[in-house]
This record gives sequence, structure tokens and C-alpha cells, in this order.
Amino acid sequence: MMTSAAPDTDTADCIAIIVAAGGGNRAGPAPHHDTIHQASEIKLEKQFWPLAGKSVLAHSVDIFRTHPRVKAIIIVTAPHNIERVRSDFDEPDCSIIAGGATRQQSVHAGLKAAADIEPAARFVAIHDAARPLLPPALLSTMLATISNDVAGVAPALPIADTLSCINAQQTIDRIIDRTPIRALQTPQLFWRELITDLHKNYADYTNFTDDCGLALAAGHAIATVTGTHQLLKLTQPQDYAMLQTYCNAADSTSLPAGHGMPDIRIGNGFDVHKFADTPGPIMLAGISVESRRGILAHSDGDVALHALCDAIFGALADGDIGHHFPPSDAQWQAADSSLFLKFATDRVRARGGQIMNLDLTIICETPKISPLRDKMRARIAAITGLQLGRIAVKATTSEKLGFTGRGEGIAAQATASVILPDDTVNFSPAPDTLS
Repeated sequence: MMTSAAPDTDTADCIAIIVAAGGGNRAGPAPHHDTIHQASEIKLEKQFWPLAGKSVLAHSVDIFRTHPRVKAIIIVTAPHNIERVRSDFDEPDCSIIAGGATRQQSVHAGLKAAADIEPAARFVAIHDAARPLLPPALLSTMLATISNDVAGVAPALPIADTLSCINAQQTIDRIIDRTPIRALQTPQLFWRELITDLHKNYADYTNFTDDCGLALAAGHAIATVTGTHQLLKLTQPQDYAMLQTYCNAADSTSLPAGHGMPDIRIGNGFDVHKFADTPGPIMLAGISVESRRGILAHSDGDVALHALCDAIFGALADGDIGHHFPPSDAQWQAADSSLFLKFATDRVRARGGQIMNLDLTIICETPKISPLRDKMRARIAAITGLQLGRIAVKATTSEKLGFTGRGEGIAAQATASVILPDDTVNFSPAPDTLS
């Protein structure tokens, strides 16, 4: 039962159940794709179709896996696909179970597994694998919306088309007022124990098309948040083409959700730190680097990560590193700059966006960057969650000119490209706090 209000923190208190057990007959045959389509396969279910470099199912798994409130993921699939899904998602936070003959039975199986896997989890997000382009910010909004007054929260999309009823002669019988009509999407978020009990009590009623219908039948209220067009469900063959238009197929990355073209941003960052008279090592691009002299700085003086932060903040039009982490604040004395970069990355995700690539140039006479390049790239990838192929680290000298040429300090410049939903132009920035 619901016992307390939803938390306002980023505590991992939610389980994601991804329903991926359907046959997807209406979607038609799988599109040909050399990396996953084999002539020996008679039918490839739509949750395994390729979309922007990975399977339709993988898109949802990746979003839930990186959300700070999601404690565990349960993928419910058909029995004959158990081994396939296990091989694709062999991760400690993913559990793979067999579903039933109907969606309702599959969700019930997932809820029973959730009670065993994470009995302390307060919430469950039930999501259809056929809706691959889930914005991270949408789940955050739903978790902030749920309260003791409702059993759950669902994304509800306003209907733009005129609605009508058709009679037996296939002519229009009447027009329906579309003002209160909404198309319900997933994920649908519930208090875990409540929805689990409802599925148990209504197990013999098989006419529910989603979990909101079940909760409403039991007399519970369901809150709504505004859905998004990009969260469309892959049902008909034309839906696949529409999903592809929402994706950047060239670099295998999903575009964040919005209602039209994405908002593509470019930000630049530049930072300088002076060498100290004390001995090194120094922090550079997130790793400890041997250096004859240390760095003068309020934090750990990682000039490379500071430049990357400012590039991301610039793309967001969200101040600069000094705004978020002022050097006058004692709490940032000798602070690990990886915290700053993670904060900047989280600011992008909080707006439903994605960092497409980071390009860093370190300017110094010493230390030598080339032998450390790959280690630096790997460390930046670990902090930001980006793929290694989206991170560039370069180095140059200033030909003995200026303060870097004289060996007085190190400079770094960075560029970040970010894609945001098209509806975040009037976005109000989140509080300036580290999570």
C-alpha cells in the first residue's frame, strides 16, 4: 500500500519492468540489417529490430540503466528468447524472465520477480519495449509527480486529429470532442506493492490493455504528465520509418524526445592553470600525471576537465564552472574535478538531452600527452558515460611562445556538441547542486 509521499531525492527506489514478450505481428517482417538479420531467421520480433545501431529493446534498457532512480531492470520476454536476451544484456542490474501469453500475464510475472529481486523498491515503471525512444527527463518528471493521492502516473499525449465514430456503413456517425482525449503511453509508474496486489487480484480478468486500466477498474486515481510524439509505439510498418526519423542513424545515437526537429548545440570551453613551485604529480583529464611541478588551483587544478565542463555549460547556455563551483566556496578546496564533469553531464540528461561528442585539446610543453591519450579518453568516457569513439583528446605546444611555451602553466580548450529536445528552449535551469 501507499505509505508515504514520493521522495524528492535521487535515491534508487524504482524497478523498471520492460515488457518484450510480444510477437509484433502487426509490425510486419523485420527490416534487413547485415549485423543482425540472418537468412536462417524466419521471423525477428520487433523488439530485436535494429534502430540507430542497436536493438529496439536496447534503447529502453540503456535509458533505465543510466537513470539514478532505477535500482534494477527486469526484462520480460518470450520463453524461446530467454537465452538471446540474456546474451545481449548480461549485466548485474538486469534480470531476464519468461512472460505469459498476454501482456497482463507478462507484467504480473515481472511484478512477482520484482518483489523477490528488490522488495524494498517503492516504485515500478512498467514499459513496453516497442517504445524505444524514452526521454530520461520524462521518468524523472513522473517520479516527481507520484504521490499518496494516486496509484500511479502515466504519460498522456494530446490528440491533434479530429476524432469520429464510424457506423456499420463505414460513414461518419458523429464527431467526438477531442479536448479531454489523451493517448496513454508508457512507462506507467506505480507504487510497486499496490500494482502488484492489483495484478494478483485481477489475474482472472484478461481484458486490460494496460496497467492504468487495471488500476482504474479498482477505483484508483492515475495522474498524468505530458507525453511525447517520439515515444510512439512500434506497431505498424510505417512506425519504424517514423522512429528512424527521430534517430541519428549516421552515428547510432537516439535523439532525445521532443515534438519536432532536435535542438543541436555547440559549446566551447577554455581554461588555464599556473604551475606551482611545489612538486607534482598533477591531475590532467581525470588521471594523475607525473610532473616536476604541481598546479596552483583551488580545486585539483584539472585544466582539461574544467575546459570540458565549460564547453558543456556553454552548449546548455547554463553559466560556467565558476558559477556552479565558485572558487570562493571552501567546499571545493582540492575537489576532484571529475565531480564537476559528472555534474555537467547530468545537467544535459536532466533536460532530456545527449552529449554527442567531446573534443579536448591540451596546450603545454610538458608533460607529454601522447602516451597518455588513450588513458585520458577512457577516464573521460567513464565519467560521462559516453562511448570512447565520441571522445577526442589532442595535444599541442605553443612553439615556445607565451606562458605555455615558457613552461609557466597549462591551457586546455574543448568543444562539446549536445542535442536537446526541441521543447527545452524555455527551460528553467535546475538548482545548482551536485546530486
